[in-house]
Amino acid sequence: MCDRPGFTVWFTGLSGAGKTAIAEPLAKALQARGLRVERLDGDTVRQELTSDLGFTKEDRDENIGRVTFVAKLLSRNGVAVICSFISPYRERRAKTRRDIEHEGSPFVEVYVHCPLEVCAARDVKGLYERAFAGEIDNFTGVSDPYESPEKPDVVCRTAEETVAESVARVLAYLEEKGYVPAQ
Repeated sequence: MCDRPGFTVWFTGLSGAGKTAIAEPLAKALQARGLRVERLDGDTVRQELTSDLGFTKEDRDENIGRVTFVAKLLSRNGVAVICSFISPYRERRAKTRRDIEHEGSPFVEVYVHCPLEVCAARDVKGLYERAFAGEIDNFTGVSDPYESPEKPDVVCRTAEETVAESVARVLAYLEEKGYVPAQ
């Protein structure tokens, strides 16, 4: 039996929007408050759990489905789960929310909003440049859609605020809801 219920914080946004940049210090802040925390990040999961999948809509949905399963197991066992995934489709994100909440665990959707041109300018891997040149198929925001959340729980505007401000925004929401102890 866990002494504190788990929950899932789901960061969604374009590649380069700042999902991981916010998730890492958020995880550290939650650990500092005594919570058990696990991070599930798009790049790591693609290497370790879903390397057999591509980037079609069906494969992206399967990728998020597998992550949802892991997040559901962890959160129902008292872990604060921090997920950082582009997760471009509203319907799949809504199913993730339903699946996790069905287990009795809170789900917090954080929209990491950042204009496409800012994400492209931040891109150290050159993926946007290749996508704009037509060298990468199914690239979210360029040749594949990104469906912005209609009613996210939290919005972080990373072109306008610092990482610390975004982390503080998420922490404030978690405190307000009683998911984490206030400081």
